[in-house]
Amino acid sequence: MFRTQSAIVAPAEQAERFPGERHLLQNYARAPIAIVRGEGCELIDSTGTRYLDMVAGIAVCALGHAHPAITEAIAAQAATLVQASNLFYHEPAGTLANELSARSGFERVFFCNSGAEANEAAIKLARKRAFRNGETSRRTILACGGSFHGRTMGALAATENPHYHEGFEPLPGGFAFTPFNDVAALEGAIDETTAAFIVEPVQGESGVRPADRAFLAAARRLCDERGALLIFDEIQCGMGRLGTLFAFQTFDVRPDLVTLAKALSNGLPIGALLIDGKAARALQPGDHGTTFGGSPVPAAAALAHLRVRDETGLDAHVARVGAALRAGLAAIAERRQDLFEAPRGIGLMLGLPVRPPRTPKDFVDAGRDHERILLNGAGDNTLRFVPPLTIRDDEVAEALARFSRTIERVS
Repeated sequence: MFRTQSAIVAPAEQAERFPGERHLLQNYARAPIAIVRGEGCELIDSTGTRYLDMVAGIAVCALGHAHPAITEAIAAQAATLVQASNLFYHEPAGTLANELSARSGFERVFFCNSGAEANEAAIKLARKRAFRNGETSRRTILACGGSFHGRTMGALAATENPHYHEGFEPLPGGFAFTPFNDVAALEGAIDETTAAFIVEPVQGESGVRPADRAFLAAARRLCDERGALLIFDEIQCGMGRLGTLFAFQTFDVRPDLVTLAKALSNGLPIGALLIDGKAARALQPGDHGTTFGGSPVPAAAALAHLRVRDETGLDAHVARVGAALRAGLAAIAERRQDLFEAPRGIGLMLGLPVRPPRTPKDFVDAGRDHERILLNGAGDNTLRFVPPLTIRDDEVAEALARFSRTIERVS
């Protein structure tokens, strides 16, 4: 193995406390622990300390950490074929596309590497469809207030949060916003210039805010009447987190496009765009692509994830333990009305609003440092609970106990 001279540094000269601290770009507010291993609903740091994980990689590790079926699928596929490019068909991506199509009813599937890329593909498809239909003025992508659709320039332009925009302007044009859950405003926002309306059935980054069923039903009706596509961003709320494989099944409203990522491969980078038949011919060879999208290893992991779901009845489990977790959070909020508002969310995507002057960070830091529970803040003032979907009843009870002790430390 060849090494450059700069790569050979004596241990005594290493100044960082954690691996890579000296050279990793400091664009994350990382917690002062180094994770070395995961087991089920626990993460273990470099000192051997075990943490109960209520974050799951931010709704990524649906089956928990180091699930044996995922590990086996990754190892077997890595020993067979890691990459062949999208110049050819290969079995893992083709089989995964067939499975997602069969389970969703959508005709076509495009694979990429992340949620932001899936949303970029959806945006491009919507505009290309209008172009191919000769509707050259139909270019606007309508999104919601409080939305978060990713950090690439197109997805960022569809994200209604000035904090994420600052310093990156000018963003791409052709984007507009309408208030979340406001049917009357939506009536006035979708018109003949709207290429697509993109919406999260449950907004995640703004603080776990579910859409009203009537709002999504109105979106479906208005898009049909006025010729726009309806896009559901299920990157965080999909793949079983609400108690159904797809979030649109929970709300009983069918969109034209669905974007997926996060939990699909239980931790490996993959994104997917599910495309209904009437939109499937909008993107043709040369219109859009990606080098690594649908690579064999993450596709194999996603197939293993779907098999485990089938074998374990995961949806019923999520409904039951999600109800228990929500009930426990509701009891805490009722007991400590000085600190919290009532919880909101569906299944195992729950938020607990924190009352000022306290902030989510107060509880995140105290929980991690003293009670060994990993929590996460979202939006301006919400604690987000998105544990592995496989969390057991006793682990839910333990999480509530540790959180209760954390509250006492903070208050």
